[in-house]
Amino acid sequence: QVQLVESGGGLVQAGGSLRLSCQASGRTFTSYTMGWFRQSPGKDREFVARTRWTGGNTYYAEHADSVKGRFTISRATEKTVTLQMNRLKPEDTAVYYCAAYAGSTADYRSANYDYWGQGTQVTVSS
Repeated sequence: QVQLVESGGGLVQAGGSLRLSCQASGRTFTSYTMGWFRQSPGKDREFVARTRWTGGNTYYAEHADSVKGRFTISRATEKTVTLQMNRLKPEDTAVYYCAAYAGSTADYRSANYDYWGQGTQVTVSS
């Protein structure tokens, strides 16, 4: 049974940092793409960042509240992918989800991902 379990969310002041972790189990993810998405109330789930499970080859969202330069996605251990979030803004407030995708095409689309975690809440106060 595949499981993705996120942790590390919480309440932080603007300008602060959080480190989210995604613990993966239940199968071999060597050929997978691992992504982080987020969803705020009343908004669609949006892509944040992704990495290949083998490491490197990272890609970050380029939307208006760009996370590039503030967030870093990486594979920390054989079973864990992390999202380091620095210089957080109130607009980053959302539930953050870890996801796994067996392919690589259009890896910014949530519909392509095969497995999802339950999400972890991140709240940034102004």
